[in-house]
Amino acid sequence: MLAVSAILFVGGLFAFYYLEAQLPTVVRLLLLLAAIGAATAIGYRTAMGQGVWAAISGARTELRKVVWPSRQESVQTTLMIAVVVVIMSLLMWLLDSGLLFGVQKLTGRG
Repeated sequence: MLAVSAILFVGGLFAFYYLEAQLPTVVRLLLLLAAIGAATAIGYRTAMGQGVWAAISGARTELRKVVWPSRQESVQTTLMIAVVVVIMSLLMWLLDSGLLFGVQKLTGRG
């Protein structure tokens, strides 16, 4: 059954591009959507299709359990990350400048 679904899907794609000169785009698009819908319906009836649907349903259930941060928490977290990035950038710049100064003194270029 899964092979039939895959063949139907590939056939719909092939027909969409092969019939470009013979049919208008709207008709080809409807044909493609019909093929994808039929392939999905057939694929859903397989054991693999049922497993995929169960995984999607489980993911949606878990997504509903997530406690999303409030706007204030998101803004505060973003600001803290920005502050840490600026501080780390300054520290890296100081380290780089110190090492450059040391290397210039050791090599006699500075």
